Amino acid sequence: MAVNYICRHCKSEMGSIDSAQVSELQLGFHFLTPEERSDIIAYNPNGDVTVKVVCDYCREALEANPELALVASPLQ
Repeated sequence: MAVNYICRHCKSEMGSIDSAQVSELQLGFHFLTPEERSDIIAYNPNGDVTVKVVCDYCREALEANPELALVASPLQ
């Protein structure tokens, strides 16, 4: 099982953890509400997990231009 982290806005790959021994508890997924889990975490048919986060570039762009948050795909 691999846990792949991608930016939810620009879709850049941010990193991955490739270990069958890592648990959702270790990753902190248990802190998420069911709504947050469905928005942030995707379970792929091959057993991998994709976690959507925000990269530094997109975070800085959204902080500098908050109106971008109103657009469906602000940073492509």
